[in-house]
Amino acid sequence: MKRASGLFRLLADGTRLRLLRVLAQGRFNVSELTGILGVAQSGVSRHLRLLKDADLVTEERESGYVYYRLADEGRANGQGPLWALLDAQFAASAGDRAVQEDEARLQEVLRHRKENFEAHGDVRQLVPGRSWAAWARALGHLLPPLDVADIGCGDGYLTLEMARWARMVFGIDRSEQVLERAKALGARRRATNVEWKKGDLARLPLRDASVDVALLSQALHHAVDPEEALAEAVRILRPGGRLLVLDLREHEQHWVRARFGDARLGFADAELERLLQGAGLREVRVQVGARQTGDPFVVLIASGVNSQSPTSISTAKPKAQGLETA
Repeated sequence: MKRASGLFRLLADGTRLRLLRVLAQGRFNVSELTGILGVAQSGVSRHLRLLKDADLVTEERESGYVYYRLADEGRANGQGPLWALLDAQFAASAGDRAVQEDEARLQEVLRHRKENFEAHGDVRQLVPGRSWAAWARALGHLLPPLDVADIGCGDGYLTLEMARWARMVFGIDRSEQVLERAKALGARRRATNVEWKKGDLARLPLRDASVDVALLSQALHHAVDPEEALAEAVRILRPGGRLLVLDLREHEQHWVRARFGDARLGFADAELERLLQGAGLREVRVQVGARQTGDPFVVLIASGVNSQSPTSISTAKPKAQGLETA
């Protein structure tokens, strides 16, 4: 009875129940669980320790990673009826808003695992030579040296990837703190062809017709006025330059407003096409860039060409970029 009493007290915490629900779907590390639950890493670690002490959760170490999953003995040792009750409760709560938000973030973690350049310790992913990073960088060999603006660059990871093949990249973000992290990363990568600038989507710190490519990667849904943001991006494009947008298809995950400050819950395909055409772009294309079953977030890729007459793009050899291998 004493053990049962302690177990029920343990399960009286909502965060621990959410943890068990997530771990019932697979194994995850602390960082992933922190992202899924939106709980501080110290809190997640504490809850996992308590669940582990109760033999409900176990940990596995593999290739330098520590993963947590439901303990096999947790469903045995006379606790079968308890898990039948928990499984029924998890199924019944599928329509709960908090559960749906956890599920959306869980699906994003799974997508990140699948698309990440590293294998995350999963031996099934260890295929010699297979690398999304190498493939993305190989595409850069097909491009002439270009001047690129990464609008809403964040921590600068994509900025520095483009710097591997671009002549010059301007990383633009409105957050001074974020730009400092990007600058530090650029210094570690020894990037010599990147210039970091503070600026807003509606007022970019670049001259008219100064870049060949303007990129808005997961940035347009932060714009209060998307038309204004696109017009500003087109302003800095040279004649014949290209605008490239990566953003979310319209969704119903309202929690992203509070957590990420999203002004828009994505865009419909036709709406995104109309916005680019309204900005004066021609040859507009919109297609799905990434989609995973069960994930409410679908990534759209949209592009268009500056409608002015194209000018010749210099094919001069770019200067040494000094980027180390990631």
